[in-house]
Amino acid sequence: MSEIRLYVSTTESQAEAILDLLTEVFGEEDFAIGTTEIDEKKDIWEASVYMMAEDETDVRSRIEAALKDAFPYAQLSREVIPNVDWVAKSLEGLKPVRAGRFLVHGSHDRDKVRPGDIAIEIDAGQAFGTGHHGTTAGCLEVIDAVVRSRPVSNALDLGTGSGVLAIAVRKLKNIPVLATDIDPVATRVAAENVRRNGIASGIVTRTAPGFHSTAFSAHGPFDLIIANILARPLIRMAPKLATHLAPGGSVILSGILAAQRWKVIAAYSGARLRHVRTIWRNGWVTIHFDRP
Repeated sequence: MSEIRLYVSTTESQAEAILDLLTEVFGEEDFAIGTTEIDEKKDIWEASVYMMAEDETDVRSRIEAALKDAFPYAQLSREVIPNVDWVAKSLEGLKPVRAGRFLVHGSHDRDKVRPGDIAIEIDAGQAFGTGHHGTTAGCLEVIDAVVRSRPVSNALDLGTGSGVLAIAVRKLKNIPVLATDIDPVATRVAAENVRRNGIASGIVTRTAPGFHSTAFSAHGPFDLIIANILARPLIRMAPKLATHLAPGGSVILSGILAAQRWKVIAAYSGARLRHVRTIWRNGWVTIHFDRP
């Protein structure tokens, strides 16, 4: 069955406003919502909702109703997305990304690494996380700041995807890192990327469907926990995640739309963690908590 993208072409500021509006409409449902820059010079952005073809009629009517009053001149466009490997396709030819001291690049851009860069090589693959998405870049930036300013001796990358965040921690500091994912394909890809980046030891990759896995008790508690997932599962797992955090430790969370940040902050404050700061990237936020 085909996947459909319904989108509005507009300016960056209006795209962010439309993103917030659509998040209110669909934020608790399993539809992907986001913004994309199309032309920097002309300030052309797209705010999009992705769905399966069977959901299009209902989703379209809800989008049109939501836009009617606040954005009466917005034109809703439609794209049928071919059945291809869009993760791999979207990574082809991507430029290197800088986040903090990190440079995330493909193998074809090794010559772009400069002295002083902490280079992480991630090529097109089946697992999410290349540094190009605002959530991954935000996590890298906060990881850099946390590891430089706080004592960290043991880290967990929860929902590791490509392994880029685990690799980042290990390249910053010679400490053990546990990288877990519910998807065995992601775990395999992460292990391959660890080897590709010349890390012979120190990162353990495990397929772990939940906190009941023995991997967490065997390797924890952790001074640093990074989870770049989605807001709803992050909210649900707040109490259990907090039990694996060492005293004085830090938590870095992303995969959170800007409009969802207060629910996440409330959940982790309820788990007795302190909100340190929030950074914004293209409609997404990365949130840093610690245990006082």
